[in-house]
Amino acid sequence: MKVMRGNLLDVSDLRVVFYTYRGLIQALNGVELWLNSGEKLGIVGESGCGKSVTSLAMMRLIEQPGEILSGSIRFDGQDLAKLDEDALNKIRGRDMAMIFQEPKSALNPVMKVGFQIAESIWRSDNAKSKRRVYQEVRKMLELVGLDSDRTINLYPHELSGGMAQRIMIAIALSSRPKLLIADEPTSALDVTIQIQILELLQELVKKLQYAAILITHDMGVAAEFCDKITVMYAGNTVEHSETMNIFEKPYHPYTQGLFKAVPDIGRTDELATIPGVVPDLVAPPSGCRFHPRCPHCMEQCQQTFPPLIEIEPGHHVACYLYLKEGDTHAN
Repeated sequence: MKVMRGNLLDVSDLRVVFYTYRGLIQALNGVELWLNSGEKLGIVGESGCGKSVTSLAMMRLIEQPGEILSGSIRFDGQDLAKLDEDALNKIRGRDMAMIFQEPKSALNPVMKVGFQIAESIWRSDNAKSKRRVYQEVRKMLELVGLDSDRTINLYPHELSGGMAQRIMIAIALSSRPKLLIADEPTSALDVTIQIQILELLQELVKKLQYAAILITHDMGVAAEFCDKITVMYAGNTVEHSETMNIFEKPYHPYTQGLFKAVPDIGRTDELATIPGVVPDLVAPPSGCRFHPRCPHCMEQCQQTFPPLIEIEPGHHVACYLYLKEGDTHAN
């Protein structure tokens, strides 16, 4: 068996498709990512690059018309891709928890939020008494900055967007998970609430020493929150390294293009753009999916997708610009 690159999570060659009236959408095309216990990993890229699909696939929540075709999802010593639903249910919501983009859609509209947090606590330890569980519910509400007396008996429709997201964070953290996945947790919130939620997540993850994956299209948010970054493009991992390395020396042409397009205070020149458009995943380009937009495209780029190789200690890139003889597989 291949050695795990991260001691908590190692996703390798993950491929997901969706069957639609237009044809087969090749959503993920061999995603690679990994992290260690206590680390915070950011998954970044344009809308439609496969970030959210990756998070759902890791949780084994891909449903019809979608399907995980291949790949391994090794988490805490087990390959989730090989587990049955009963075994998965013992991991999801307990050892691995997720915060979704739309909190009010994820909450049950006919149940009080206190009961929904209590359910998560019972899932992780069903031997606790009802009184003990609701004591913990109140602690979780206070932990995420809510008044427990006022909030515990509210229904989701009575919450603001920021309150609903805090409830989702409380539910996710109440089981003391080994890994927390936050999928664009602030996309539905206004700017001031976004900052509060991100600061809260940062504080709680650091305080409780959880590993976390933050999915975002905002490079600034990733820089502030994450220890490492995985850059995705059109269903592929194109670069993976420590956050500082990515920002100081991005190698992949797509990553370089992302940084050139980031606005800066005081900047008056026209922002650079990446030419072309994101490919149609029903009929994606052959070879490297970025090659139609890449200024360094070579003949080989149009034929086969480059392997993810380690070009510097801890810095992995999938690009033929850096491929040396003998580099034939992902590290």
